Amino acid sequence: MIKKNLLKTVIASTVVLSMLIAAGCGTKTGTPSTTGTPTAQKAAESAKKLSGEIKIDGSSTVFPITQAVVETFNQTNKDVKIPVGVAGTGGGMKKFVSGEIDIADASRKISDSEKETAKKNGIEYVEFQIAYDGISVVVNKSNTWIDKITTADLKKIWEPNSSIKKWSDLNSSYPNAEIKLYGPGMDSGTMEYFTEEINKKKMDIRKDYTPSEDDNVLVQGITGDKNAMGFFGYAYYFENKDKLKVLSIDAGTGAVTPDFKTIKDGTYKPLGRPLFIYVNSKSLEKDHVKEFVKYYISDGTKLIQDVGYVPMDDYSKELAKIK
Repeated sequence: MIKKNLLKTVIASTVVLSMLIAAGCGTKTGTPSTTGTPTAQKAAESAKKLSGEIKIDGSSTVFPITQAVVETFNQTNKDVKIPVGVAGTGGGMKKFVSGEIDIADASRKISDSEKETAKKNGIEYVEFQIAYDGISVVVNKSNTWIDKITTADLKKIWEPNSSIKKWSDLNSSYPNAEIKLYGPGMDSGTMEYFTEEINKKKMDIRKDYTPSEDDNVLVQGITGDKNAMGFFGYAYYFENKDKLKVLSIDAGTGAVTPDFKTIKDGTYKPLGRPLFIYVNSKSLEKDHVKEFVKYYISDGTKLIQDVGYVPMDDYSKELAKIK
């Protein structure tokens, strides 16, 4: 009994002493001060717990950026669930303009027909440019006969009803072997951009190629066939450059190889392009969505080059759109 009473006395004395110390420091017991330094205020703001779900779908090109941002954001926001799909830009936009998802990853701008559908469904949105990409034309690493290609020859290969079936059909010095072609599916923004720039008409392309909305499938196909050729976002070449060979593109002013410099300065033509995310305005009013988007176009932009794309020099205009 004596020991128990003594323990109670010690605990009570400790509590009283703690209250006196807190009072002496000018801080109310049990109430952390957030009115001091800016650092303390920032810490208090970041301590606000976020929760909820953010549905994202769309471009396989933008996917590596978004996935990297999600993973780092979730390190401090574990209660925000963020599934990321890869239905392609067109597939993601179909879901976005019907209100099924919060954010659409896009490797092209929203189309007029998609804008119209969004308007009919009462969907308002904010467009954020996040990076630059250079669509990369690649062949198997074992390919020794081609290092560069003109846009005119690309058109000969990829146009509808193409007569190019073998490498030797393109150039008599090339092997007498069938070209195995791999490219994005018809819901892909990359497909839209490539066909418009190379074939001069969106989605106008030969039918006898292997399509996939998953660029990793295209990578696997090209790495597994010496006579293969395909195209996709620069990040997928960058990630697999030990297994793939990228071709320099000659649009009439000399061959240019895609890399961080040529994509950023615009000399990689005509396959350099901007990348976007589209955010539902109503979703953006939710704290967890707003904080995620703010993170994406601030700290998240530091991840862009790591995954193989080119960041913009200044994101202040994009950040201002949130307000």
